[in-house]
Amino acid sequence: MADRYLTVAQVAELLGTTERFPRRLIAERRITFVKVGRHVRIPESALSAFIDAHTVQPIRQRGGMLRRAA
Repeated sequence: MADRYLTVAQVAELLGTTERFPRRLIAERRITFVKVGRHVRIPESALSAFIDAHTVQPIRQRGGMLRRAA
């Protein structure tokens, strides 16, 4: 399976954040990444896994109303 490797800028664009956020994920080792010389790349599958792991599903109460989050 050929995985596509994304730059930090591409990951930031896909997440709708600045480049600082994916760089922090890399620095804190919270996402899988590959170093090619001095370049850092994030596999597309690792980004998908990160998003899936941090996706929060809504909670439905009886009566169909949602509870307020903090």
